[in-house]
Amino acid sequence: MKAPALRRAALWACLAAALLACAGAKEHRYKDGQEVSIWANKVGPFANPTETYQYFNLPFCHPKEGKEYKPEGLGEVLEGDRLVSTPYRIKFKENKEGAVLCSQQLDREDLDQFRAAVAEDYYFQMFIDGLPIWGFIGKVEKLPSEVPGQRDRQKLSLFTHIHFDVLFNGDRVIQVDISTDPSKTVDISEADKADVQFTYSVAWKPTDIPYDRRMDKYAKYSFLPQHLEIHWFSIVNSCVTVLLLTGFLATILMRVLKNDFIKYSSARDDEALEDGEETGWKLVHGDVFRFPPYLNLFCAVVGTGTQILVMALVIFCLSLLGTYYPYNGGAMLTSVVVLYALTAGIAGYVSAALYKIMGGTNWVRNVLTTTMLFCGPLLAMFSYLNTVAWVYGTTAALPFGTIVIIVVIWALVTFPLTVVGGIMGKNTKAEFNAPCRTTKYPREIPPLPWYRQTLPQMLMAGFLPFSAIYIELYYIFASVWGHKVYTIYSILFIVFIILIIVTAFITIALTYFQLAVEDHRWWWRSIMCGGSTALFIYAYCFYYYHARSDMNGLMQASFYFGYMLMVCYGFFLMLGSVGFRASLSFVRHIYKAIKCE
Repeated sequence: MKAPALRRAALWACLAAALLACAGAKEHRYKDGQEVSIWANKVGPFANPTETYQYFNLPFCHPKEGKEYKPEGLGEVLEGDRLVSTPYRIKFKENKEGAVLCSQQLDREDLDQFRAAVAEDYYFQMFIDGLPIWGFIGKVEKLPSEVPGQRDRQKLSLFTHIHFDVLFNGDRVIQVDISTDPSKTVDISEADKADVQFTYSVAWKPTDIPYDRRMDKYAKYSFLPQHLEIHWFSIVNSCVTVLLLTGFLATILMRVLKNDFIKYSSARDDEALEDGEETGWKLVHGDVFRFPPYLNLFCAVVGTGTQILVMALVIFCLSLLGTYYPYNGGAMLTSVVVLYALTAGIAGYVSAALYKIMGGTNWVRNVLTTTMLFCGPLLAMFSYLNTVAWVYGTTAALPFGTIVIIVVIWALVTFPLTVVGGIMGKNTKAEFNAPCRTTKYPREIPPLPWYRQTLPQMLMAGFLPFSAIYIELYYIFASVWGHKVYTIYSILFIVFIILIIVTAFITIALTYFQLAVEDHRWWWRSIMCGGSTALFIYAYCFYYYHARSDMNGLMQASFYFGYMLMVCYGFFLMLGSVGFRASLSFVRHIYKAIKCE
């Protein structure tokens, strides 16, 4: 697959993802008095965004005509959305005051469910004309104990009235706000039975906000625009600091390299060998291009990392084009699934071509390794997490039909494209063309101090790139694992590009220092050092969980640490491939610049 073919494949992937992401975007119009449907989505503890349950798991009022489930897209199902009809009856431009939803006699079991929900700060989510609204089930109040010396008791109040404020422009719904009446509550703290009447009211108000800007409200509710100047200042400060450090190290490295070139070029080859003057990275010229062990796995890592990098760049292109607006039906998750399937050919081609160039012969094994390198661990993690979600009965458990769809996508798109890419890669005519001839037997590597070993080098390599992104990580985590909205993709794209640049440079610097002490095993080290930023990101996951969030429980912790482990694994593969490509270009350059034979 030549470069133009790669570009065409990426373009088609981008167009397909954009079409899928934009599919279903409708401009609803209503006539006066026409019913506007309200769909209930889910309920769950506010502190645990993944632990969500179907709306009618709690004993709310059911529709008289029976429940109806709304068809959902792949991204919505992956996000845990389960939209179901409600008994609310709202008609366009028709106000209501104190309408009765239903009257229920709640028994002890029903009250226990509501008590648990109120105590755990449950919220609910609904959709009106595609606009999300949220509210709480009830509230908890601390009351002083009537008996001296005893702890304060809790009063659990269930909200029984909901008020809808709906803004309209012409024949379209523009904005919906929801509120509860604190005077209309029922004390469910200790009751065994309760007669509860659920009511609602609706107020329609005109507005000048155009339809195409109605989603801007949700971006404004994010903490990002409210602190936009502080956010930009923090990012710029972090980026300038990292770039200054990078430039400082680059200057030193260039100066050292210049001195090395002068020294090696001025020495006569025969005299240098006889007098033992040849030292440093020139001394290992006969081993530096000796291919690494575990060649099949090495090539699969580079190929899969390249695929993830291309997929990330396409996602950024779509986000900068405004494809991913808030609450657009899981468009980003749909794009991720589709793009991963469509870019599988890139992984197959890069891995197989590199494997062929380095002398590999078992290309079938290479294709299978490339296919399962990321999908295998992801499948194992998904199986565990889906089982946990199924045991808890949450909406995070994927339905059987959705699992079948994903398996079919993998079997009919991902795997065949990987095989096609692998076939094209194994038929490549390219050659490695090392600037130095490799000796028959490898040189013995001198004893190295502890800080020259792999793990300390990885820690040093990962710190600088992580320092360039750690400020942005909080905003991303608060969006993915919280209830905030992330909308400023331009900042994120700048940070991502800086991450790639810094990763490439720091890997080059450590590769030079490794060769300078006559250690020629740089192949795997470049991947380890390049991908080591993922270790810092996963360490940050623990900090965020314990210090910056209120998440708790086995189910939420399993999803949080499980899926973040897979995200960090993907980062490791992507940045590892970046580190290897940068190091390979650097090593080729320095050994071409001097005469080694």
